[in-house]
Amino acid sequence: MEWYYEEGIGECRAVLVHAGRILEAQIERESDRVLAGAIAQGRLVKLLIPKKRGIVRLLSGEEVLLEPIPPKLAEGGTVLVEIRRAAIGEAGLDGERRDKLALARAAQPGAKPQPGPSLLQRLRETGLPIIPCPAHEEDRFEAHGWSELLDSAMRGVWGAEDASLRIFPTPAMVLIDVDGSLPPAQLGPKGAKLAGQAIRALGLTGNIGIDLPTMNNKDERAIAAAQIDKFLPLPFERTAVNGFGFIQIIRKRERASLIELLRDDPVLSAALALLRLAERAQGTGPAGGGAVTLNANPAVIERIRRAPDWTARLEKRRGGTIAFHADSALGTGEYHAG
Repeated sequence: MEWYYEEGIGECRAVLVHAGRILEAQIERESDRVLAGAIAQGRLVKLLIPKKRGIVRLLSGEEVLLEPIPPKLAEGGTVLVEIRRAAIGEAGLDGERRDKLALARAAQPGAKPQPGPSLLQRLRETGLPIIPCPAHEEDRFEAHGWSELLDSAMRGVWGAEDASLRIFPTPAMVLIDVDGSLPPAQLGPKGAKLAGQAIRALGLTGNIGIDLPTMNNKDERAIAAAQIDKFLPLPFERTAVNGFGFIQIIRKRERASLIELLRDDPVLSAALALLRLAERAQGTGPAGGGAVTLNANPAVIERIRRAPDWTARLEKRRGGTIAFHADSALGTGEYHAG
């Protein structure tokens, strides 16, 4: 197994590859928000539940949720916190997207402020080889199904006709529905295998519920549960498969899943994907670089224009000028560069 790693424009990307398949995929967007694992200074600005929960405003201005409240800490007091989970966007009941504040706890005595580990630092901690993938080389990500994986994440589907998953992130938990043409005794294990693979590949964490088909006996249910253990690496906790085919999994939650990240701002996701495509588009310059035109929905073009640094970096990497063509006939996820 080895990691492929890209330092893209606006985001960094990584995939863990084995035997020609992507086992895990991660994206880290450029942001001023605090990362999981960071230790930061802040001030308690609002007490929500005495002794239990409050809002801390960090020196950066970001607000995080502190649980529990340290003894003797009152509103207005300063506190050093450790970030347990980064902020996550989620859909509200009114259809509007909002952020779940980053979750923090009081830092251990003697701790000092420090940033959270970046994606590259986390990859190094795995001890596996890391292969840099610059844009002027072959596209190793695409060769292993990068675009197909992102499409699955956006649509919340995984698998094939005989056994497939529909994935529904909710504020409380991620629900995975297993369906297919196989008989229950075969669909149960196959669906559990696909669920284990999807959970790992898409970075699904927290509470996860999997609705397998109803199986006739405990042996069949045990075989299905064993597939989770085989294809989903520890650490995680799970229940047994109950008589209705339901199994619950709990994984440590530190950041947004790939589904949450991509869906939180589809226009931004499309803009960054277009920049990645533009880095690799063939041109008339040396090594295929040079001038390039980005063609996309007006909202996507506007999102790129709002960050002039992205265009400057793309021009530097390609060695040519960047032009834009906004086409309202194109959907948000439809774009090309050339």
